[in-house]
Amino acid sequence: MPLPPGPPLPATLQTLLWIMRPLGFMEACRERYGDVFSVRFAGLGLGRTIVFVADPEGIRAVFAASPDDLRAGDANAPLQAILGENSLLMLDGREHLRQRRLIVPPFHGERMRRYEELMRDVTHEQIRTWPRQQALAILPAMQRITLEVILRAVLGFDEGAERDRMRTLLQRMLRLGSGSAQLASMAFLPIELGGATTWGRFVRAKRDVDAALIAQAARRRAAGTAGHDDVLSLLLDARDDDGRPLTDDELRDELITLLVAGHETTATALAWALDLVLHHPDVHARVVLAAEEGDTRYLDAVTKETLRIRPVVPIVVRRLHKPFTVLQHELPVGTVVAPCIYLTQRRPDVYPEPQRFRPERFLEGAPDTYAWLPFGGGVRRCVGASFASFEMRVVLQTMFESLHLRAGAPDFDGTTRRAVTLVPRHGVRVVIDGQRSRPSELSAAVPA
Repeated sequence: MPLPPGPPLPATLQTLLWIMRPLGFMEACRERYGDVFSVRFAGLGLGRTIVFVADPEGIRAVFAASPDDLRAGDANAPLQAILGENSLLMLDGREHLRQRRLIVPPFHGERMRRYEELMRDVTHEQIRTWPRQQALAILPAMQRITLEVILRAVLGFDEGAERDRMRTLLQRMLRLGSGSAQLASMAFLPIELGGATTWGRFVRAKRDVDAALIAQAARRRAAGTAGHDDVLSLLLDARDDDGRPLTDDELRDELITLLVAGHETTATALAWALDLVLHHPDVHARVVLAAEEGDTRYLDAVTKETLRIRPVVPIVVRRLHKPFTVLQHELPVGTVVAPCIYLTQRRPDVYPEPQRFRPERFLEGAPDTYAWLPFGGGVRRCVGASFASFEMRVVLQTMFESLHLRAGAPDFDGTTRRAVTLVPRHGVRVVIDGQRSRPSELSAAVPA
């Protein structure tokens, strides 16, 4: 079957454009070829061609299709070396549903809200270390917050040397697994060579993290999970319909997935939120008021609009195991189809003035299910979506009720790629002018 049209450039050049200039590449393709277009890639383990879909009705068809016919785990195979073969993102069919049922409960309802105090405490701890009256790259600061939340709320590390060691191991692994140069190296040279390559160094770092996670699970299992509400303890206690727990390998891979999917992405979304809010004085003033008054509805609207206009992940993927038709295009078995989050969330027919940052649009009504998809959709929607949105709201509220903030650069930050995510090129420069008098938690001395 003929695939939808797409750029005639060599596959290697299209791959480099996707790595180095993803936004401009996607926008140029849609402008020339419409809402369904084909992109040819070299390397990346995805196969030769991916069909992008940037229309809500087309995305509805993809997400509503049988997961046996359109398989996400199969399409995510290039991530297996990073996440592990037992990761929820790698699984399809009955095993995916089994593990999803075990993993979802800790991230919803009253249990999730128990983490609010921890999130606020971690944010306050970091705020105390930030310099005043000088530009601070806020993305690394947000990464420290979200990593600390993962260490405590998800992995269950208490104070002490083990948590410090785990933090060091995770930071090394994440550093080696990110950046455009690293992604290009992994795409075209995914071999270890005894640790001499970028990929080899990353694999060694991940092995150290894997071993530390298994050791933490063993410690928690030996000490008992009673009285602990971290996600690791809850997963150790979880049982499927047949009474089976997660194996150590399954547990390790799911923890890695929660780390990779929930740490960098949430930190990046927080940095984008600050970049957008601080460059819009009217929104900034309303955010400060909302933070002081506990107006969670407006703060939630800010997070939704941030994730709309600056999605951290630009696409999700499915591989066809049966022929499939999307928007009059017949696609053959083996095709990878990619609902495009970035392009769909910037459609003027769905979001008037799509380039404008206007949180109020999410106070006027719920977003279209198939036009707002920063967490994917269907049966594969991110299990940590509620946790990430909640964490964003808590961190933003804590910051804006605690500090006088202003933009540290006159213009919005640019976009670059870090592994599979789209991040601020310069980390978003923010200046802390001072401390608001209300929070008593910040009475500790502030570094000069």
